[in-house]
Amino acid sequence: MKADMEHWASRLTALAAEAKVPGASLAFWHDGQVHECATGVLNTATGAPVLTDSLFQIGSITKVWTATQLMLLSEQGRTTLDTPVVEVLPEFRLGDRQAAAAITLRHLLTHTSGIDGDLFLDTGRGDDCLGRYVEACADAEQTFPVGDSHSYCNSGFVIAGRVIEQLTGTTWDQALRDQICAPLGLTHTWTLPEDVLRFSAAVGHDDHGAVVPQWGLPRSVGPAGLICATAADVVAFGRAHLTPGALLADPAVMRQAQVDLPNPYAGGRQWGIGWSLDELDGHHVVSHTGDTIGQHAALWVLPEAGTVIAVLINGGDSVAFQHRLVSELLQELHQLSVPAPLSPPAEPVEVDVDAFTGVYERAGSQIHVTSRNGRLRLRTEPTGILVGLAQPRTLDLTAVDATTFVGRTDGDSMWDAVVFENRPDGCSYLHYSGRATPKIR
Repeated sequence: MKADMEHWASRLTALAAEAKVPGASLAFWHDGQVHECATGVLNTATGAPVLTDSLFQIGSITKVWTATQLMLLSEQGRTTLDTPVVEVLPEFRLGDRQAAAAITLRHLLTHTSGIDGDLFLDTGRGDDCLGRYVEACADAEQTFPVGDSHSYCNSGFVIAGRVIEQLTGTTWDQALRDQICAPLGLTHTWTLPEDVLRFSAAVGHDDHGAVVPQWGLPRSVGPAGLICATAADVVAFGRAHLTPGALLADPAVMRQAQVDLPNPYAGGRQWGIGWSLDELDGHHVVSHTGDTIGQHAALWVLPEAGTVIAVLINGGDSVAFQHRLVSELLQELHQLSVPAPLSPPAEPVEVDVDAFTGVYERAGSQIHVTSRNGRLRLRTEPTGILVGLAQPRTLDLTAVDATTFVGRTDGDSMWDAVVFENRPDGCSYLHYSGRATPKIR
């Protein structure tokens, strides 16, 4: 079906207004061409309009680019996915020395290393920042034994970025331009603020539409989430993953399932190499989302249909906005139904909740789970370096089944899924927001 861009420009504007989104950019590849539209403002304080060539922060979608860089190096025979990190980075250390010796590049790219992974360390603006970050990981702890589960790990992708630097002999930022941006002709994809500010660029906003006080994350976490790009450039990158030889000889390798997700209710049921994997009405979907400070992005790729969608947003109820927009697009273009996010069941589910109460902790977050009158309450408290970057959250949980619950904070339109996991050895995990958080008491 041919895309009606007058319709989609109108829907983009209408949905943004409903979700209190200051500005958004949409691009998608369908029926042999790129379609683009934009709405709103880049900055509510200045009123500068969003243009189709405006750059937004794409956050953790960056991880797919970093994974692609390592896959390129693997295809060239310069490393393998099962190469231990210490073979490339002899200086790599963790609090658990045996774990550090066992972790491979595959573990990093599939979030199965077990590294306690939200270490948003600022190690400076110099070209040595990734090397210094790796050195600072020497005391990082394990959330679980290597390869034992899945837990979203920003630190792992910074370490992967340092591996790229070691193998290419240049900075990760320059390697990104050499390996991906130049071959694809991406002129509006950058990582450093001094480059981004040469263009029309979005700033983040809070839930009330006010500009956030911090524009971006430290350079030292670049490979985990620092790319800024236009929606069209993100689509071009997604298209390269559908075209053998555009970047990779066999991009389908990155879409092969590596691990089942313990909490399959947050965008995918499995994880590939860098990608989240799912199905819609029997059609494979690979995707990734990204969140920075007041900005949100989503990339969806449908290999069989050949459709690629990128949505970039700078505030408001951004997750609900992009979910509704993409749902409408896929229904219109391919008659595919995106399932609604998990929500409370029509009839109450009786669960013995006392086994789940306690304190769960990982780097950057402590989670208290308490019960009252047979109901669970979850309270997250940012710790360490995340104090000031993340906000405390309280969720009153409703059971969906014996181990799965949903909850949301006041004002949120979408429910968050929480899955509790009990291991035979007695070790318990709370799976929430993509992370596995172990129970400490």
